[in-house]
Amino acid sequence: MKHIVFGGNGFVGRYTVQYLLEAGEQVLVCDLAKDDTLPIYQKAQHMKVDITDRAQVAQVPIARDDIVYNLAARMLHPIILRAERYEYFYSVDYHGAVHIIEQMETVGCDKLVQFSTDMVYGPLQTKPPVRVDHPRVPIGEYSASKKALEDYCLKKRAEGLRVSIFRPRLINGPGRVGILGSLFKLIRRSLPVPMIGSGNNRYQMVSVFDCASAAVASGRKGVVNGEFNLGSDNPPTVRDLLRGLIKAAGSHSALIPTPATPLKVVLRLMDRINLPILVPEQFEIADHDYVVDIEPTKRMLDWQPRYNDERMMLEAYQQFLQASRA
Repeated sequence: MKHIVFGGNGFVGRYTVQYLLEAGEQVLVCDLAKDDTLPIYQKAQHMKVDITDRAQVAQVPIARDDIVYNLAARMLHPIILRAERYEYFYSVDYHGAVHIIEQMETVGCDKLVQFSTDMVYGPLQTKPPVRVDHPRVPIGEYSASKKALEDYCLKKRAEGLRVSIFRPRLINGPGRVGILGSLFKLIRRSLPVPMIGSGNNRYQMVSVFDCASAAVASGRKGVVNGEFNLGSDNPPTVRDLLRGLIKAAGSHSALIPTPATPLKVVLRLMDRINLPILVPEQFEIADHDYVVDIEPTKRMLDWQPRYNDERMMLEAYQQFLQASRA
């Protein structure tokens, strides 16, 4: 048996591969990219694969008893113009994933670890923490493509596919800057830091390392059927999180609350006229108390998040500083 990791060269994928190798497993990385500086390639094999091309996916040597991990995805950063988002996200996050599942079905492989997103929930209709049975109401093309894939996976589960569907909160960790880059620039320069809303809400995150360990935990159990939230324990309020980061950074930035409702009106307008500052998945829930329920994930996978939000943010900021000086 081997472990086939699509997107294994990516942010979460490389740590998933690392943990599998540390466990003594045979790993094949399927990715368009290959960073030869990564130590994983001392042991893992690599195959260049574009999952949007069904013929290329068909060449991957998936065997009946293998475990497949799909971490290949298009993300919310960089920001894509509204008119281009459907093709951009659906081509990879839905159609590419379907190609993988179809190939698994062809060879009789029935074990899949699939990453989705918590953004499938959309605006919360219940008080947090959010359970996995919360209604899924996507608010943008990215989250809609993920919901479409989840629906496809659920259909295939009814036909015998064993699939763990992971819904991580905002993934953070060393090397991941993305939308946080603008925030870090303000803090580095001791400039005012605007918040959408008062900042008294919690906006939970999850460490890249904890995402990888959850994927491996499911694989270790032969892939556990179910949907699983991923997040940190006891996330602080946005205000407390940013205040702590500013202090740790030695910055003199001040936090500036902004009225959420009129600001969102402006952001929606900018998006409609193809001058997006943020995409709907980012700004529509930025002022919401957004925490997912991870207790079933802990219990069913024997998993525990090791990183809290404060540590994730500080490490990401330190990496940002190092990259800026390079």
